[in-house]
Amino acid sequence: MLKNELLSLAASAEKNSEHHLAQAIVNAAKSRKIEVVEPRAFKTIPGYGISATVGKTRVLVGNAALMKREKVEIEDKVATAMAELEEKGETVVIVAENRKITGLIAIADTIKEHSRETIEKLNKMGYKTVLITGDNERTALAIAKQVGIKRVMAHVFPEDKANEVKRLQKEGNKVAFVGDGIIVLIKSDLRDIITAIQISKYTVEKIKQNLFWAFFYNAVGIPIAMGILYPITGFLLNPVIAGAAMAFSSVSVVSNSLLMRSFKPRR
Repeated sequence: MLKNELLSLAASAEKNSEHHLAQAIVNAAKSRKIEVVEPRAFKTIPGYGISATVGKTRVLVGNAALMKREKVEIEDKVATAMAELEEKGETVVIVAENRKITGLIAIADTIKEHSRETIEKLNKMGYKTVLITGDNERTALAIAKQVGIKRVMAHVFPEDKANEVKRLQKEGNKVAFVGDGIIVLIKSDLRDIITAIQISKYTVEKIKQNLFWAFFYNAVGIPIAMGILYPITGFLLNPVIAGAAMAFSSVSVVSNSLLMRSFKPRR
C-alpha cells in the first residue's frame, strides 16, 4: 500500500477520535490534501486504539496490544521495524485492514519547550520524577532519557493510572500528578509546575508567620490587658487602647497575607 493510501485509510478511520495521536494522523492527511472520508461503526477502545469501517473495509488502528486482542498476526519483520522506530522515541501506530497489517505510522512526540529545564529543576529540588504513559516501554524510555526522567511506567491504560499513583503513595511518597494539555496546566507550560510548588511553599510560610504573630501578640497582649503589670509597675492598660491593639493584631495578619499579591515566581 502506498504511503498516501495508508494515511488516507488511517485518517478516515480515526476521523472521529479525540485522541492526540488520532488527531495527528488526521491533521497530517489534511495538510497533504489527502482524502479523509467519514467512517462507519466507529468504536474507541481505550488504551488500545480504534476500530471502524471505511468503505467496505474493517480497519483497526492502534498499538500491538490491539492487534493481539483482535488476533491480528504481527510478523517478525513488522516487529523489527516497530522496535527500530520505538528506539528513536517514536510512537508506532499499526494499521490493519480486514485483520491483516497493511502498514505502520510513526509519530514523533515533540518534546514541549522547557520540559528538560523543568525536570532538571525538579530533580535538583529533591523531587522524584516519574513518567506514567500508555506508550510502549521503548518509546517511553527514549522520551524519558531526553528530558531527564529516571523512572518510567509504560503500557499503563488510562483507567490504571490512578492505581499507579496509589502504588507510589504506598511506597511512602506524596504524589502530585500532572496531566498533559489542559487537563492540569492551563497554558501547558511545564514551568508552571515549579511556580505551583513555589506558591505552595510561600503560602505555607505566610500561614506559619501569621500563626506565630497571632499567638505571640495574644500571648503578650492579653496578660497586659488583664493587668498583669499592675502589681509590679502600677500600669493598667486603658480598655479603649486594649481594644484598638486587638484590632491591630488582625490588621497585621491580613497585611502580611496581602504581601502574597506581590509574589513573583523564580524561573
